[in-house]
Amino acid sequence: MALFPASALRPGVRKREVFGWAMYDFANSGYTTVVITAVFAAYFVGGIAKGAPWAAFAWTAALSTSYAIVMLTMPAIGAWADLRAAKKRVLVFATVGCVFATAALAITPGFSGASGVALAMALVIVSNAFYSYGESLTGAFLPELATAEGMGKVSGWGWAFGYVGGMLALGICLAYVLWSQSKGLPAAHFVPVTMLITAVIYGGAACVTFVLLPERAKPQAARAEQGGAWQQLRATYRQARAYRDFMWLLACTVCYQGGVAVAITLAAIYAEQVIGFVASETMVLIFVLNIAAALGAFSFGYIQDRIGHKVSLAGTLVAWIAVCVIAALVTTKGGFWWAAAIAGLSMGSSQSAGRAMTGYLAPPQQLAEFFGLWTFATRLASIVGPLSFGAITWMTGGNQRIAILSTAVLFVAGLLLLLPINMQRGWQAALRA
Repeated sequence: MALFPASALRPGVRKREVFGWAMYDFANSGYTTVVITAVFAAYFVGGIAKGAPWAAFAWTAALSTSYAIVMLTMPAIGAWADLRAAKKRVLVFATVGCVFATAALAITPGFSGASGVALAMALVIVSNAFYSYGESLTGAFLPELATAEGMGKVSGWGWAFGYVGGMLALGICLAYVLWSQSKGLPAAHFVPVTMLITAVIYGGAACVTFVLLPERAKPQAARAEQGGAWQQLRATYRQARAYRDFMWLLACTVCYQGGVAVAITLAAIYAEQVIGFVASETMVLIFVLNIAAALGAFSFGYIQDRIGHKVSLAGTLVAWIAVCVIAALVTTKGGFWWAAAIAGLSMGSSQSAGRAMTGYLAPPQQLAEFFGLWTFATRLASIVGPLSFGAITWMTGGNQRIAILSTAVLFVAGLLLLLPINMQRGWQAALRA
């Protein structure tokens, strides 16, 4: 099974360009793995907020605020980037913003009380917003690189590279955390170093992307003269009925990605506060979860192109429902490991399938714009999922088991909204645009 087979790439696309594109997934995954999932999330709740009843809600509120900012701005940014062939320029700007904000998280343990909570929340909002911009823009390059028949494979390679990058960042951080704990050093000592490690890996690996990945799009002067990004975005919304399958995909994405967002943002908190994991065990858990996700993304990328993106995504949503039920019922660490393993395989495959479906249904001249709309859906999902989890936890007096079980409803809704999508009809609509 050759990596980056030429049959999956568009004519004229070189393998080094695809490697450069995949390296951005490698670069930015350390941010979600270390900051959002494994290290800073749990430290914010237990260290900065001192385990207060509102702590999980405050964490999800900070993330939701960043997602709301991205929702309101990314579609217009995508339309602007399409009109001016500026995806790569905006990607560089977003990367620099996230890297510096992530590094700045290292200073948060130096503050206490309300000021520490406010500073941490502000930096998470900024860093996560820039991360989201970068994720959307790098996705918009996918249809320029892959053929319609190879979209699943190439998307799967990217996600697989991403999980490897996440494992590298987390592995280095885990080694440092274990060393620090052996010396009796507190979390306030080792958490800042993990933030700096994550920022350096993100910035360094992203440079490979900036060197190898070209901007293939051409400026669209005629459309720019007709009113610019906002006018183009309004025109797309008015024509939404012509892209009904894409719109069904967005609705499906809001639901199932809401559940995925719960796993990404709250897995460490749930493992430590409900199951009884300690920090080092949580990091090992997330590390193994990333291995499973990488395998899921890579293998399902090939399966998608054989059996279809829609069928592949449906299968992963069924697996996600099982994850929620198992996680809500188990009481032992061993039992939770089973849920985590299934979640890892499902995470890689569902995210790969969603991105490939978006690239398949997006008009070739409006890639950044349509990926901006996809980002709108994923970020709305990232508000709905974690915020509802935090609210249910708060309203039930801290019962996270009820909250995680309720997350299964999001995956059921996503499965139902997936049914009306006709991929061939949606592809033809995109080509007519």
